[in-house]
Amino acid sequence: MVSLSSLAQDIRGEVLDFYKRPIHNVDIFNRTTGLHTHSDKKGGVVLANIKVGDVIQFSHINYITESIVINQLDQQVNITLLANTVDLNQVIITPKISSLNQIVDMDMQFNPVNSSQDILKKVPGLFIGQHAGGGKAEQIFLRGFDIDHGTDINISVDGLPVNMVSHTHGQGYADLHFLIPETIDKVDFGKGLYYSDKGNFATAGYVSFKTKDRLENSFVKLELGQFKTSRLLGMFSLLDKKYQSAYLTTEFLSTDGYFDSSQNFNRINIFGKYTANLSDQDKLGIVLSHFDSKWDASAQIPERAVADSTISYFGAIDDTEGGSTSRTNFLVNYDKKISETTFVKNTVFLNHYDFELYSNFTFFLEDPLRGDQIRQKENRLIYGLQSEYNKIFETDFLKGDWKLGISLRNDRSKDNELSHTANRTQTIEQIQLGDINEINLGVYLGTSLYKGKWTFNPSVRFDYFDFEYYDKLSTSYEIQNYNKAIVSPKLNLLYNYSKELQFYLKIGKGFHSNDTRVVISNNNEYKNALPWAYGMDLGYTWKPTSKVLVDMAYWYLYLQQEFVYVGDAGIVEPSGETARQGMELSFRYQPFYWLFWNLDANYTHARSLEASSGQDYIPLAPNFTFTTGLNMKFTSGLYSGINLRHLADRPANEDNSIVAQGYTVVDLNVGYKWHKFDFGVQIQNLFNTKWYETQFATESRLNNESQSVEEIHFTPGTPFFFKTFVKYGF
Repeated sequence: MVSLSSLAQDIRGEVLDFYKRPIHNVDIFNRTTGLHTHSDKKGGVVLANIKVGDVIQFSHINYITESIVINQLDQQVNITLLANTVDLNQVIITPKISSLNQIVDMDMQFNPVNSSQDILKKVPGLFIGQHAGGGKAEQIFLRGFDIDHGTDINISVDGLPVNMVSHTHGQGYADLHFLIPETIDKVDFGKGLYYSDKGNFATAGYVSFKTKDRLENSFVKLELGQFKTSRLLGMFSLLDKKYQSAYLTTEFLSTDGYFDSSQNFNRINIFGKYTANLSDQDKLGIVLSHFDSKWDASAQIPERAVADSTISYFGAIDDTEGGSTSRTNFLVNYDKKISETTFVKNTVFLNHYDFELYSNFTFFLEDPLRGDQIRQKENRLIYGLQSEYNKIFETDFLKGDWKLGISLRNDRSKDNELSHTANRTQTIEQIQLGDINEINLGVYLGTSLYKGKWTFNPSVRFDYFDFEYYDKLSTSYEIQNYNKAIVSPKLNLLYNYSKELQFYLKIGKGFHSNDTRVVISNNNEYKNALPWAYGMDLGYTWKPTSKVLVDMAYWYLYLQQEFVYVGDAGIVEPSGETARQGMELSFRYQPFYWLFWNLDANYTHARSLEASSGQDYIPLAPNFTFTTGLNMKFTSGLYSGINLRHLADRPANEDNSIVAQGYTVVDLNVGYKWHKFDFGVQIQNLFNTKWYETQFATESRLNNESQSVEEIHFTPGTPFFFKTFVKYGF
């Protein structure tokens, strides 16, 4: 007779948290046989070749590790994991989990996001800069790119696209100020162009935010700081049941800013989310949010005006700059589990957006009498969907999964305008005015194949664009149209030498679309519509000890065309083919459960391929960035962190004759959680360093000058800024 202990069979189950929510990517390790797997996006578990007596361990970076002993083979394994302070010990290097995404989870727990400006900085190696009074989208720097406001990074929230195509201020404009930091649950990101479900703008990388499905408790939070800064936040749980939840979040922020001329900045956010498990197979999520902001700005100022005391370091040449913007989002997510191995994810979104911005970059260069102020304005409607079919399979020789997805997006921008104005009250000349209708249809197919220690992830994406423009300044009525398509193949190879060491090679093709107006005016050249990019990453992820995690990579990226549209001037300014290559290092060390050290260093060599040597620098491309921090979190409730960021000097023009100054800034935070209260102090720029947050090599003329001057124009960075807060949960 064969004993039961010698039999082996598959067992199914699920992994849930305390609130009965499924936990994705739980590492499940059979300590008896050495086999391991992971929970799927529904928390589902399939344990293969299980025998009576096997010991199964369940671990996740955000939860306390649990182990069970299999006593019978006909049982269903249902495990509840309790939340825990993140621990580097829990990070396991596998093909199905991004170790870098896990360490961002740790970064956020040890050093939470304190403002909407901090959100993107959680991505290792990503820097931002603000240069328009706090209301405009931040300038983004990543992998040797001055991405402007989003040209080469794909950003989304809960599946809702953030980037704006053919935006009046610049292609790919991505304003994240509608996202309330305290609602963020996960930050998913990837560098490079190797991800088939990310389409337009995903060349340097992508960042995808997921908001919380439910609140652990309701709370109110009050922040007060220098420069008449105040923020009031309320997060209220409206429904908290096993299978459904709902909450509402409201935020109001105002500040005068640290400039000589008051920013008069204010922003209001309202965010609501409803989530329901309609059955064991169906999950529904609905998001409705609204954002509105107004501000004044001092913007960029010329170094010469500060040097000769015409204005102060925080002064302005034209303090009538500024603007207003609003965004209303409606989003529905519906996930359907068809079987144990098959599920479908669906997203439908609708967005209404308004934008008006007044800027003056050249002062009196073009109009010596009235000045060079411009207005950029638009009214936009965006709607679209994404649907993805996922299938898990296993044979005697191979196991894996595949997905097939389709996406559709339509942007309708009405009265997209660029005008010459004066003092925000007078329109002198309309330079551009028209309606844009842009459609993007995408289809992608990808698979992940697991064979021994190897993972093969080939995929391909097809995108079709229809560009349509109605020029309202034309003397005749004509809707101009142009369409183009692009195919983007990708391949990722991973080799897991052990649970502590993984090597990877990623190669692929991606693209960023051009502004519709540029495409229409240059439809005889393919590269002016959908410039493509080729990239490669070669690296490793290593845990030499349970308390250390290292990720290091060499990467290369070629772009057929970049910076092809200058929205501020309404002109085409192509810079041609470019190539970037670099090394990046991410290091995490947790010597004690309460102490966490993070370090990220990035070196890039960026050059234009169509210019002679010495004239081939890419303006404002960062060549070296460095961030590090020590963060502490004690069981007593006390927590603290000190974080440093460094951006090195970099070329401001093509021959490097004008240099953009680098900076090193240190921030500090200290807080204490006591019962239902949380008290804290945050200090930006602890040592009151003078630094340039953003800067450009610009030709300008002041009203007392007869000749123009090209030099650095900068926005001064935040001086010593003290802010305190109190939070009460209920």
